[in-house]
Amino acid sequence: MIPSPLIKLARTAGAAPAAPAGGGPFLGCRGCGILFVATFCIALLGCVLNVSADELQPAKTLKVPSRQPVTLMDAFVDDAPGAPWLRLRFVAPKIADPSLPHAEVAGDMDHLCNHVALPYMDENNLTPERIVISLSDRELAFGARDVTAVQYFEVYRPEAGACIWEGL
Repeated sequence: MIPSPLIKLARTAGAAPAAPAGGGPFLGCRGCGILFVATFCIALLGCVLNVSADELQPAKTLKVPSRQPVTLMDAFVDDAPGAPWLRLRFVAPKIADPSLPHAEVAGDMDHLCNHVALPYMDENNLTPERIVISLSDRELAFGARDVTAVQYFEVYRPEAGACIWEGL
């Protein structure tokens, strides 16, 4: 903003004075004030919304034995079966590829249960009776039907720090 005594000068001369070499007066550089204010607003927004920087980032690709890209879509506790079940829903686009054998996908699901679901339970002090790991080739709303979607579901029992496959 141009200080009021300089507004008349800028209007009479036909141009506003340029910033001095090395930047303007706010924090000693051009644009630093805007950068500072933007950073402050983002940090404040994170505090107000009570979210961390990780939650603001796009979903991370998880490492699984088959090396296919897998991302966590959803995690929640479902009481509908009559007891609490932890449901972790993942997107794995390559499961639609017929060249990816089901045995590899099953190994990925075991891995996700042991290395994602169990730590999630510990971090959130959860004691579900069962853990359901689901993989879908695309994002779907929970319970939505899509006959063109490829989906796999496995049920595990958490016991002694490990996932025991229920084989239902």
